[in-house]
Amino acid sequence: MKTIDDFLEEALKTVDELFPWDLEEEIDKHPDLLLLDVREPYEFDAMHIRGAINVPRGILETACSYDFEETVPELVEARERDIVVICRSGKRSALAASVMQQMGYRSVRSLKTGMRGWSDYEQEMVDADGKPVDEDTAIEYFTPRLRPEQLSKR
Repeated sequence: MKTIDDFLEEALKTVDELFPWDLEEEIDKHPDLLLLDVREPYEFDAMHIRGAINVPRGILETACSYDFEETVPELVEARERDIVVICRSGKRSALAASVMQQMGYRSVRSLKTGMRGWSDYEQEMVDADGKPVDEDTAIEYFTPRLRPEQLSKR
């Protein structure tokens, strides 16, 4: 049986990652960089990187293809663009980037450490209305809240 770590290890054989400070530089240098946030809409609405588009991981494949209700034309037509995939911690984004590579996207990378790392690096995040999210709110939001039944029985 494969675990999430096994899937991540396989994905990271082909997916390049970049750190938040590298992404900050790239955003400044490359205004056409596509930021793709694959978190769920409620996560994206709470806080995201300004200019990112939201396509939840669960509909990624159909969003990247024409003729589906989930089709996102900007994403379908971005196979030659530089894309950075973003999630909460860098795991969903790595898996999503791997799938996108298999779908023919030539330059897709994952944000290592995800939005939590972006927050730790104290970079701007905005809410659904485009208003800045303060650091304390971000820290609270990204603090894990695992219930006992969610913990492994090691």
